[in-house]
Amino acid sequence: MGKKFDMRVDKPMQMDLEHMQQLKEIFMAPYMQIATALIGKQRRAGGNMFRHQMDTLSILIDYGYIDSVLLKASIVHDTIEDIPDFDENIIRTCDHEGNAVCDLVLEVTKCEGEGKDTFLKRILETGSHKAKLLKCADRISNMISLGFVTDEKFIDRYCDETEYYILPIALEVDFAMYQELISLIMTRRSYLEKSGYLLRKEAEKKQPK
Repeated sequence: MGKKFDMRVDKPMQMDLEHMQQLKEIFMAPYMQIATALIGKQRRAGGNMFRHQMDTLSILIDYGYIDSVLLKASIVHDTIEDIPDFDENIIRTCDHEGNAVCDLVLEVTKCEGEGKDTFLKRILETGSHKAKLLKCADRISNMISLGFVTDEKFIDRYCDETEYYILPIALEVDFAMYQELISLIMTRRSYLEKSGYLLRKEAEKKQPK
């Protein structure tokens, strides 16, 4: 297992002046420009992947994270994985923090031939503090979007994946994120219960093969 981190247990309700000043000094526009290449990539729940990058950024700020490398990485965290033949040097040469940003993006990028379970287990076991925070914010955004998805098997599988891998990651770094993820899992599983999917699933398991 990787290094254990001090878990944050509270969530700020408003940005203070110190963090506002920190945010004011972070130049994110070049990274936003890079991320606009994702505008044409549609999402299962609607919208596009560029909006998802911005949503992940806003979730981190909502939870009080103003680290410049973390925020910049959130803006471009899907570019390497989702843009064919993307040149990572575009990120590395973006500004003086480009190398650190790119390294963090690579931490949360599924490698070629790497299964999803192996990828998430890697972040859980060896991921850096920033990688774990970024993956939690990314998953919160995805779980919210899951409310607009009607594919019941996908919802069920995604909730299981979140419970098995993302909750333990959140429990290491941010208890408030952990609580939100639990709430999102519960609402999605409530939908599956009301739709009758869970009953049908159990009935299928009992049928003789």
